Amino acid sequence: MGESSPSLSPLHRAWRKLPQGPRRWAFVRGTTMLAPKPDRVPAPVTAGVGVVGEVSRASGLGTGARLMGAALEAQGIAHWMLDIGDRLPGGAVVPPAVMPPPGVPLVFHVNPPSLGWAMLRLPKDALAGRRVIGYWAWELPVMPALWRVGLQLVHEIWVPSRFTAAAIAQMLPADGRIKLHVVPHPVAAVPQERSPLDRAAFGLPETAVVVLCGFNLASSLVRKNPLAAIAAFKAAFGSRSDRLLVLKVGHAHHFPDDFAQIRAAVADAGNIRIVTAELSVGDTHALTACADIVLSLHRSEGFGLLPAEAMLLGRAVIATGWSGNMDFMDAQSAALVGYRLVPAVDPRGVLVAPGAIWAEADIGEAAGWLQRFAGDAGLRAAFGARATAMVRERLVAAPLHAAVTALGLPA
Repeated sequence: MGESSPSLSPLHRAWRKLPQGPRRWAFVRGTTMLAPKPDRVPAPVTAGVGVVGEVSRASGLGTGARLMGAALEAQGIAHWMLDIGDRLPGGAVVPPAVMPPPGVPLVFHVNPPSLGWAMLRLPKDALAGRRVIGYWAWELPVMPALWRVGLQLVHEIWVPSRFTAAAIAQMLPADGRIKLHVVPHPVAAVPQERSPLDRAAFGLPETAVVVLCGFNLASSLVRKNPLAAIAAFKAAFGSRSDRLLVLKVGHAHHFPDDFAQIRAAVADAGNIRIVTAELSVGDTHALTACADIVLSLHRSEGFGLLPAEAMLLGRAVIATGWSGNMDFMDAQSAALVGYRLVPAVDPRGVLVAPGAIWAEADIGEAAGWLQRFAGDAGLRAAFGARATAMVRERLVAAPLHAAVTALGLPA
């Protein structure tokens, strides 16, 4: 897959021309070896939590960091947001991180392949005397060997779902020195920022049934599987002008070959619209609120932020009934699409692990749900109401509160 972008520096473009496998191993092993190591036995923690991550980036990891910070704020827990968006490949320029007081634990919303790099770019001795926590998101039921290098950089691991926890548990040391906690994104614990934009502002017809499929190409085209969403929509509605599929595509310009596949699948369909504009958090939620149905025929999710946020907004959600999203979905709160498990194949070579599998959603079944929801506003409303109740029950601040308390902090 082509991943070039005119915004990349010549050095970065030259680096990307190297074979992916050796390039990734060299990067991860080299940065992990050079990165400062946390104290083997961390000092007692002091009040507060440092949240480290891509705070300024439009990414799943960035959203997770922001949600954690907002939830800590809502609970009255002192916290420091350390934005390293510029430190990771493709990030924006941000001021140098200002470290919290000594003894404050650091939660890194950075996966192991980039963790050493992120730590190298923090101020000198940033990890000394601190407990270091990795908040890791992974989307397959088994772990790649490459992730094991991250174990030497953390004291414990937090994950967003039981699905991810089950995968990571397989690689933890048998001595139990690295604790593992499931800490779902506290979607319902934070007031949902939403701009006043309506359908007219987005150029969407008032009378059409609008289906939204949102995804970031940096999160893998094959994993997010929008081509299945397009196929299901076409099977359900053909060229009907009163049915509209909106594809909200993030980072399209960074992955031109992937984006070309999407455009080819859409072809000349007049009832499918592609949106590539970068939206604020508030505008993104407003767009979701404009939809009648949110569709996710993912092959695998470590969590599933967009469906979770859509459910909180009371949207009717159709989703593959497998992986991390099942922590906050059941057959009453979402239309769960059947699937068959197949070997996971990622052309980019990122989502690769021995024996890894993921789900191929049943396109015909998804099309049937689209037709049912489109033809019955009452059914959509009933599912939407149960969806909101489910998220408010499952995606609260209690697990974060418990994890913070386990650190020895007053919470």
